[in-house]
Amino acid sequence: MNTIHVDVVSAEESIFSGEARFVALPGEAGELGIYPRHTPLITRIKAGSVRIENADGSEEFVFVAGGILEVQPNCVTVLSDTAIRGKDLDDEKANAAKAAAEEALKNAKGELDIARAQSELAVMAAQIAALRKYRLKK
Repeated sequence: MNTIHVDVVSAEESIFSGEARFVALPGEAGELGIYPRHTPLITRIKAGSVRIENADGSEEFVFVAGGILEVQPNCVTVLSDTAIRGKDLDDEKANAAKAAAEEALKNAKGELDIARAQSELAVMAAQIAALRKYRLKK
């Protein structure tokens, strides 16, 4: 069976490391699907879900708040400042953070404040969407 080694790393820790049949993640221009022996690639990724189909057929979900993807024929590396295992995502925290970002956007005074609030709101919306995907797959 063909597999590819996958590493998902946050600024704080290694989130996932193992063999996979397939990896799907949110590229800047749309969803990316990576199989073993994929053409080498380096690109940015958006906030969203990384879906990893393990060698045994089970699936892992990891939320990333954007980052960098490197693909080599036998290895996929996802680097993100923030990465959270699907099982560790928390509904209440995500919804509270989204509400805080919405409030910050309402109260933003300058362009920089608006941009920060919009960015945080987009990340939290992506995290909530990732959480819903993860819950549906369980």
